[in-house]
Amino acid sequence: MSKETPCVAVCMIDPRTKLCFGCGRTLPEIARWHAMDSAERLPLMTLLPARMTEAGLEPIAPSPKRS
Repeated sequence: MSKETPCVAVCMIDPRTKLCFGCGRTLPEIARWHAMDSAERLPLMTLLPARMTEAGLEPIAPSPKRS
């Protein structure tokens, strides 16, 4: 994935926190991601690890690519 996306291709939303288990973004953030510029994306990306920790979520590792 690109350096400007936290996506790890594990798109599952936690029903309790409304955060993606893979990246920590909300559905509205995911939906707007392509419309955001770097000035919006990068600060949000720095917040995601703490957001996941505060929510008590362990990020799910990306699935290995099949050959």
